Amino acid sequence: MCDTLVGLSPATANGGAVFGKNSDRERNEAQFLELVPRARHAPGGPLKATYIEIPQVAETHACLLSRPFWMWGAEMGANEHGVVIGNEAVHARVPAQRRRALIGMDLVRLGLERAATARDAVEVITALLERHGQGGDCGHLGRFYYHNSFIVADAAEAYVLETVGRWWVVEQVRGLRALSNALSIGDAPDALSPALAAHARAEGWTDAQGRFDFAGRLLDEERDAVSRGRMRCARGQALLERRRGRLDALGMMAILRDHGEAAEGDAAWHPARTVGRSICMHAAEGPRRSQSVGSLVSDLRPGRAVHWVTGTSAPCLSLFKPFLFETGLPPHGPRPTDRFDPKSLWWRHEQVHRATLRDYAPRAAAIAAERDALEARFVARIEACPASDRAEAVSQCWREADEAEARWRAAVAARPRQTSVPAAFLRSWGRLNQVAGFEGA
Repeated sequence: MCDTLVGLSPATANGGAVFGKNSDRERNEAQFLELVPRARHAPGGPLKATYIEIPQVAETHACLLSRPFWMWGAEMGANEHGVVIGNEAVHARVPAQRRRALIGMDLVRLGLERAATARDAVEVITALLERHGQGGDCGHLGRFYYHNSFIVADAAEAYVLETVGRWWVVEQVRGLRALSNALSIGDAPDALSPALAAHARAEGWTDAQGRFDFAGRLLDEERDAVSRGRMRCARGQALLERRRGRLDALGMMAILRDHGEAAEGDAAWHPARTVGRSICMHAAEGPRRSQSVGSLVSDLRPGRAVHWVTGTSAPCLSLFKPFLFETGLPPHGPRPTDRFDPKSLWWRHEQVHRATLRDYAPRAAAIAAERDALEARFVARIEACPASDRAEAVSQCWREADEAEARWRAAVAARPRQTSVPAAFLRSWGRLNQVAGFEGA
């Protein structure tokens, strides 16, 4: 389960666009940051995506990807032209295809590699969807089949693209928009696939003006009761509205750390007490096996894009660090797998995250002030830095983030437990820690 959000001028503080996403996947499904360079290819040659081969194009753009370790595609990312994309798993009354095809994460990467604007990326994704379809298992340890929705944005425009099989609808964003794990486009899309329009007419779904309610007709109510997609979408939209006219990168980071209305002002809140799902998601016993395993915030302005990445799980306990295409991606350890590796950024942070879960409120509070102060300093540093000094400024931010993480690991390990945590919650984590060979909680 995931949440993606975007704001456009005049709802933003800087007149550009601000994009954010939490990627929610299984708790040992490590995600890593990869910078894929611009490249030329033999047109029409074979390109192996996660499951199938498709024809390659002559040139692909440089991309920053946040990728689950086992797949070709990405949960979210950005390209050198300032296009950003994030996807959401959605469920419909039409079952998702189990036969292998492109998966939603492949479509994210393909849109970034092949498009220089948000509008072009929508066209790339819909054309590939109509030609190759979507399908295949998207789960790590558990099987998971779904359709996909996307927010696609650049500095000037943003679009919501929702799909069911090879059908698609598009809504252009006007101002602020949240998206979660539920179909959300109603009876006034800005575009829809010809095949969907024909099917709707044949089934008698359309009114006298030829309109029909896409989400109303196709949303799977039973699955939404589990994923709470509409509820989280409403929460995300409300949090965006609170910042209308002043939304910036730091504000988007704060939204991605939200644990829901019940946690606001509750100094003793613990993830085990989450009712349903939240934007910053922590896994637990029972059906809530997914959690926020990576986060991205993009500050997009004409001619300038700064991307803020965690490369780690649990944004409430993570630091967002800057990335600029002109300076590259700082070294951050080897590509992780689903086995514990303290040399990788993702698993190093798990030593903070998983230890904090054993006594969340006091341990999270011990790092929150430093986290916020560091991020504010990082943003100010990158904002004020002349172009000639940006590479060193980015590296300095990453060094300071590593130093802070090391302090947090030591501090969390030394802090005695003060509160009681439900045994079922701890058992669910203990089982998955053992599967990963995890040390440090």
